[in-house]
Amino acid sequence: MYYSDTETIIPKYALEPDPATGNKLFRMNKVDCKMNSMQTDFLAPHRKDYYFLVLVRQGSSRHWIDMTPYTLKQDTFYFTVPHQIHLKEEAEPLSGMIIAFTAEFLALEGNSFLKLLPIIQNPHNGHELSLSKEDIIFLEDTLDKIYAEYHTKNNWQHGMLMAYMHVLLIYLSRLYTEQFSNKKPAPDRELLKKYLSRIEESYTELHEVAGYADMLNISAGHLGELVKQQSGKPAIAHIHERLILEAKRLLFHTEQPVKEITFQLGFKDTSYFNRFFKRITGHTPVEYRLSSREMYH
Repeated sequence: MYYSDTETIIPKYALEPDPATGNKLFRMNKVDCKMNSMQTDFLAPHRKDYYFLVLVRQGSSRHWIDMTPYTLKQDTFYFTVPHQIHLKEEAEPLSGMIIAFTAEFLALEGNSFLKLLPIIQNPHNGHELSLSKEDIIFLEDTLDKIYAEYHTKNNWQHGMLMAYMHVLLIYLSRLYTEQFSNKKPAPDRELLKKYLSRIEESYTELHEVAGYADMLNISAGHLGELVKQQSGKPAIAHIHERLILEAKRLLFHTEQPVKEITFQLGFKDTSYFNRFFKRITGHTPVEYRLSSREMYH
């Protein structure tokens, strides 16, 4: 297992423009190769600032997403969202199809509803979808169509490509819902989604519900009531969960001292951060670092 050294900040990789098309928001490729020397950076902890979808036809390497290990399985679909920590343990051969796209891609006209789909929201923090033979046939056919449209200049190419992407992400969202949740969605979760989005943007600066209420032009009390109705959890719990997740990522994947992590997450006092972390997890940061690495080493 590789850990970043004390002075290293976990690198974040942007989606590089496609050399063939120049597209900066979306890429589609088929892979059937070994990892080359230019890809060995991925053997160290890193983040992607884009969405990453892979249909694995053949592969057996072991990967980590945040603190969870995955051994790749053939005929399985994998997906991640921006800012999670990735790590490959070995440069093993891989064959399949890869799609990557940015948040800006989801903001394009006609795409905004895609941001609300389960495969994009990922409320259960999943990364792997099991596929039936029928699923594989459907997904391969759809991905082949996306690949052909993406790499061929035709009239109304953008519209056709977007239509196929809508079909793909809706289909994957149905699989996601079947495999990760038997619960029906709440009738109205729009405020919750906005609240969680603001937390994602500002959790290292704002640790109190009142700050987010100001951003959403609503009173803190009313925000707390609506978030509790829509999520079943107090509004402050969502802030704390995001802070704890990031703290665990840094404790697990880096050698940064607890004091440095404290300030990186917006806490001014290390002793307070230690108490905060232990109150929620049952362990001090140092205890978590040691026990989690012993478990997964």
